[in-house]
Formats: sequence, structure tokens, C-alpha cells
Amino acid sequence: MGVNLGELLPGKSIELEHLTGRSIAVDAYNTLYQFLSIIRQPDGTPLMNSRGETTSHLAGLLYRTSNLVALGIRPAFVFDGVPPEKKAETIAARVEVRRKAKEKWDDALERGAVEEARTYAQQATRLTKEMVVQANELLAALGIPSVQAPQEGEAQAAFMCAEGDVWAAGSQDFDALLFGSPRLLRNMTITGRRKLPRKNIYIMVKPELIEMEECELTRGQLLEIALMMGTDFNEGVKGIGPKKALAAIKGGKTADDVHREAGLEGDLTAVRDIFLHPETTKGYKLEWRGPDEEKALKLLVDRHEFSESRVKSSLAKMREALSSKGTQSRLDVWS
Repeated sequence: MGVNLGELLPGKSIELEHLTGRSIAVDAYNTLYQFLSIIRQPDGTPLMNSRGETTSHLAGLLYRTSNLVALGIRPAFVFDGVPPEKKAETIAARVEVRRKAKEKWDDALERGAVEEARTYAQQATRLTKEMVVQANELLAALGIPSVQAPQEGEAQAAFMCAEGDVWAAGSQDFDALLFGSPRLLRNMTITGRRKLPRKNIYIMVKPELIEMEECELTRGQLLEIALMMGTDFNEGVKGIGPKKALAAIKGGKTADDVHREAGLEGDLTAVRDIFLHPETTKGYKLEWRGPDEEKALKLLVDRHEFSESRVKSSLAKMREALSSKGTQSRLDVWS
């Protein structure tokens, strides 16, 4: 899921209330995977309706989005398109990781190892095409805009932020900064009390804001570091982490230099181009209309057996926030 550049970036914890009056381009796939991973039974089984269809992604999307809107935050969900060819190897590796995790999950369930089962279940998380269709259908019913990216959702979110159409790109991954976003917002959809894997320890997760103008490194330098470490589109150099990559940059080396010294062949130009000149579109419209109760109830209550009272409560919370005088008075600062 992207390259971990956290050690090198000046992130700061903020409260969700800090985002009131802001619009955020949210990496939809990244967020849906979070919901599918976190919203599960103690043994790792996802939430399901009576037909055995997973509903964790819809639960997360409804309740988390309604909470954000209630705080005066306007999310716009950006969905991945066709991935670049250079991502094929990474995708295949992820599929294999999930396959092995599913086997270990089943084995742990047979042994009655509940904690272990949940950990493997989270690693086995799959986002299907049907779930993506359902997510888009729910967002439409909620009156929340969704944007279809031609390729990488993070690249599209970064483009929207750079254009000034939204205030920040929301994702757990740091790639949005490599794609040119001036701001990255992490943890927006997973704030709250979280249990550490395999430990009986809970921590409070808060949103983290990273702004490139406060970073001592340029986008180009961060990209070179990422290429040394390895991205979704290229192999990294074994033994090279953030600190060693930073030292190489300070020593005047490029990612090509480090790759050659390690005996790795291949031109990194095409990979740089994916980040520096990603495929994006201006063909989107950001409009927050408020929920259509009839459509939302039909999808969530009639089809997926959600609690009618809980769904109506969430919808009412959104309607109130979107129609309040305080919210309307801040429309000039939504982006």
C-alpha cells in the first residue's frame, strides 16, 4: 500500500473539528479496505446480512461519513480506475498475501484461536467489484460526490487538491504527496480507540496532517527516496530504508545511482513519470446534495437489513448539518 515515508515527514496530530469547513478528496479504495478490515466480529468474520453478503464496507461508509458531515466536513470519494501496467506485479503479490492469510484464518478458526483468527482475517480482506458498485450506490443515496479516476485514485485526489478544488487528499498512504498533493490527511476515517494487533493494548488514533510546505524535502527528493525504497511500481534496493535513502540524497545521489550500485537493472524514468505526470481528469463535479432517505433505506434496510432507526438517525444528522445556518455560512471555505 504505497511506500512508508512517515519518518521523514512533519506530520501533526489534529482533531476532526479542525477540519470543519473543509472538503477532502478521500481515496475510496483505501478507505473501504479499512472498513472491511476493522469492522468485523471478534473472530474476524465481517458484518453480513442474512444472505451471507458482506456489509462492513456499507456500515463504515454510512456511519463514518455521517459523522464527518455532522462536523461540517465534506468528503468526496475518489475511486481507482485501471491500474498502470507497472503495478501488475504488486497487485499479484497482494493477491497471494491475501490467499495465504485466508488459509491461516481458516486454520485459526478450526483451532479456536480467536485473536489470531481476527488478525489473519484482516490481512485476507478483499474488495470486490460488487462492493465498489454498492459503495457508489450508497454515496449517491447520501448525496456525497464520488469521482472516477482514470488510473490511481490517490493521483486523482492529489490533482484535485493541487487544483484547489479540495483542501486535502485523504489517504493512509504517502503516495498522494508523491503525486503532487500539497496536503495529506491520514486517519480521518479510522479515528478513535483502536486495539493493537496481537496485544491487549488500545490506543487513540487521531487525524494526522502533513503539509508539503512544512517539509524540508522537496517532492522530487521524496520521490527519489521512494524509488530507492521501492514503490507499487518498482522494486526497491534491499536494505535501503528512509534513513539510508535520505543519506544518499544528501550525498547527491539519485535513485538510479543507488540502483546501479546494488546491481539492479532497469530505467526508472517511466516510474517517475507515473508520479510526476499521472493520468487524471477534470471531468468531475463536487456537489453535496444531502441524503435521499427513500433510496438509502431501500439499499440499507430493505436490501441489506440494517437497523432502520440507526439509518434514519444518521440521515437526519447529515440533513441537519447540511442545512444549518452555521454550515451554510462557511460555504466559501469548503475547499
